[in-house]
Amino acid sequence: MKNEHFFDESSEQSRVKAAIVSDYFWAWAKVVLPTVKARQGKLAYIDLFAGPGRYKDSTASTPLLVLQKTIDDPDMRQHLEILFNDANSDHAAVLRAEVDSFPGVELLKYRPQVTPEEVGERIVAMFERWRGIPTLFFVDPWGYKGLSLGLINSVLRNWGCDCIFFFNYNRINAGLSNPAVKQHMDVLFGTARAAMLRKKLELLQPGDREATIVEELSQALKELGADYVLPFCFKNELGNRTSHHLIFATKHPKGYEMMKEIMASRSSERHQGVPSFGYCPASAIHPMLFELNRPLDDLEEMLLDSFQRKTMSVDQIYQLHNVGRPYLRKNYKEVLRAMEAKGLIQANPSQDRRRKNTLADATLITFPSVQKEV
Repeated sequence: MKNEHFFDESSEQSRVKAAIVSDYFWAWAKVVLPTVKARQGKLAYIDLFAGPGRYKDSTASTPLLVLQKTIDDPDMRQHLEILFNDANSDHAAVLRAEVDSFPGVELLKYRPQVTPEEVGERIVAMFERWRGIPTLFFVDPWGYKGLSLGLINSVLRNWGCDCIFFFNYNRINAGLSNPAVKQHMDVLFGTARAAMLRKKLELLQPGDREATIVEELSQALKELGADYVLPFCFKNELGNRTSHHLIFATKHPKGYEMMKEIMASRSSERHQGVPSFGYCPASAIHPMLFELNRPLDDLEEMLLDSFQRKTMSVDQIYQLHNVGRPYLRKNYKEVLRAMEAKGLIQANPSQDRRRKNTLADATLITFPSVQKEV
């Protein structure tokens, strides 16, 4: 029987997933740590489906990567509390042994906890003792059992708390039309939304089904207060089907921007400098498919349409426009510089008063009135 964790063997996809989570953990911790220190408090990292800590080829998985980053930083050693959980008691026992023997673990003020709890109401109740503590919450279930909006909401409601979870698209896509797992789907999406989603999916083609499912899950998270939701797609080895999405949810635009940059750096494709926000092992065999869409040209047109007759800073343009779109801050600056050179916009200070090829966040951009062709 397959191990009930994504990629039993270490693979490029599994390493990308682990790198995204551990990189964001470090970036998030560095942002919230100064406030935690000022309050003489602590922060927390929770992984509810932690696994044994290593893949079968001995490559470290996410729990040990996070543990290493914690041990390496003197401030983190004094303020971070860690909970690793896995309902598989064998996995929990192996991970506990890994943690106990990990070099430097004795330097931590709070010894990492490793528990073998089934994910459900009991473990949600355990979170009460973390109330008020900034927490990064990682959920990586094999399918959908234990994954619920209530579980995510139990952490997201607090200050400084973000959630990353692995979303097994194939199993959830199949589960939505399977009466035997109706209860699991209702818990994940909410009863009313799940019922509405089932009706929508009856009429949709596979590609549209995927977009609709991810969109509805994103909207459900936003209703919990996660104003910023960002998915990262994993394709199968042939690149012709989605296997999983890594979903990030946060209440703060700073967290969204940090994760956007991290996911962009791990994307397997970039077109005109715009990341795909996905990892596809087969992407090397079709590098030109998306290039024909010329995404930066699309951005120029969108900006002219969205901000006509307005004057605002580069940072304001980015903040107002980037959410839900694949563009990074540097993409906006590149396009705005090109638009200025073509005379489509005015910048203050102008190009001749700035260093070559630069555009500061505070630079003011004035957009013209765009005349629509009839």
